[in-house]
Amino acid sequence: MTQSLCDVCAGLCCRYFALPIDNPDNAKDYDHIRWYLCHENVVVFIEKKQWYIGILNRCKHLQADNRCGIYEIRPRVCRSYSTDNCDYHGGEYDFDVLFTSAEQLRTYAEEKLNARRKGKRRITLVPKPPRPRLRRRRSSSGRQLLSLPVLGA
Repeated sequence: MTQSLCDVCAGLCCRYFALPIDNPDNAKDYDHIRWYLCHENVVVFIEKKQWYIGILNRCKHLQADNRCGIYEIRPRVCRSYSTDNCDYHGGEYDFDVLFTSAEQLRTYAEEKLNARRKGKRRITLVPKPPRPRLRRRRSSSGRQLLSLPVLGA
């Protein structure tokens, strides 16, 4: 009796999905992608010059034994999935770059955007916080007093 690959599978393909997204061209595009990474269980990766968003969230029909609970009526995308490209075969994922945090993407984006701007003002995706300013006021005797710093005042 031959064993099916599904008998030893951990259901890796049913624990995430990835969708292509528009490749970023400017700071606004990168900032939108940075927003994706501010959410839990989201990664972004580049594979063969195409950008993808990966949602690390298991299928609600994946059963405790890692089998499909709706196998007979599963979606077409599941039906077309083949064990030839199955995640079970192991090895590394084929992405060129993987981002797991907004900070990683910010650093990457600023490097990419500024590499083309030689001699021009540098682009930053995150503006620097305002410097605290001391609030000046006068006492009842007319002496000048300094208050604690107030941001944005």
